[in-house]
Amino acid sequence: MKNIVNLRDLRENVATYAMRVQQGESFVIIKRSKPLFKISPIEDDLWEAIIDFTKIQRGGVDINELLARL
Repeated sequence: MKNIVNLRDLRENVATYAMRVQQGESFVIIKRSKPLFKISPIEDDLWEAIIDFTKIQRGGVDINELLARL
């Protein structure tokens, strides 16, 4: 069964829902009985780190400098 949550309840209890998502649960968020979006855990095998900018420069790279070089 899907976990259906009202948008207002999500806003008022975001920390609780974030913890439950980390534990693997998914939720459909509704407003006025209409579905808005779905919250679900990120699948780690689909997440890929492209580059670690902290290895280039301590503290990362300034976004404006990065965009200027593109």
